[in-house]
Amino acid sequence: MSSVPSSSAPSASISAAAIPVLPFAELAPRYDVILCDVWGVLHNGANAFAAASDALIRARAAGGTVILVSNAPRPNADVGVILDRFGVPRTAYDAIVTSGDVTTGLLRARGAGKVWHLGPERDLGIYQGAGVGLVEMEASELVVCTGLFDDTTETPETYRDTLAAMKARDLTMICANPDIVVERGGELIWCAGALAEAYQAIGGEAIWCGKPHRPIYEAAFAKAAELRGAPAEPNRFLAIGDALRTDLAGALGVGIDCLFIAGGIHAGELGLERSGTIDPKALARLIEDGPGRPVAAAPQLVW
Repeated sequence: MSSVPSSSAPSASISAAAIPVLPFAELAPRYDVILCDVWGVLHNGANAFAAASDALIRARAAGGTVILVSNAPRPNADVGVILDRFGVPRTAYDAIVTSGDVTTGLLRARGAGKVWHLGPERDLGIYQGAGVGLVEMEASELVVCTGLFDDTTETPETYRDTLAAMKARDLTMICANPDIVVERGGELIWCAGALAEAYQAIGGEAIWCGKPHRPIYEAAFAKAAELRGAPAEPNRFLAIGDALRTDLAGALGVGIDCLFIAGGIHAGELGLERSGTIDPKALARLIEDGPGRPVAAAPQLVW
């Protein structure tokens, strides 16, 4: 696949009542390439989900290609090391594509010189090979946001004055992680996407890398073609993810199917924290307010 196919997502008014709740074993044979989310599907920021890794291992054994597609604002190699620490086996996937990779490529293509890094030091790896110099905000030509400096204590409101100062200088923000929040051990943590949204709300310009935007899918499709030796047809791709705003919207936007993992970021809205099973009515309400229909849903990724 040389480029991402154009597609218009189904209307959110489509009824979700008929969305099947299926184990992955019933879906996997329909697809050649799996684009799997990481945080919320393979781990929750504190613990890995062994059954999810096992499901991907089985899909690969049956001839599928598994590419992990993550909004992590880090190089793919760094994400691989993190997954190693969680105990996610490398036999569960063929490759990793991250929003950090997309950000690095964008910086290199733009020829950006002076960049202010808004985010924790752990994300500095995205500047390797980007050809930029890191400076303070007052001297910068561009801002790259990978998250909050301290996501354990800060909120987007903490950055009200900082964003106003950026806007006063008409600085463009590159958002290296479009997630608004992620789950970390049962708690929701603010991400770079929340700051980018707040910046746009005051009239600032933000460029988004990662899901649900097209560049990360272009990168994933190119990687799949490289690994398989030929492009796959759009109807042979399946995205797996737990976030309507990023995973489902991104998949629908590029014309591929999506398996919605209900036990991730939306678990509370669906009552999964209490029962462990999907309430069809709650799922219908959630999907009705979302970007469109997934091809199927599951509480967790299991074979």
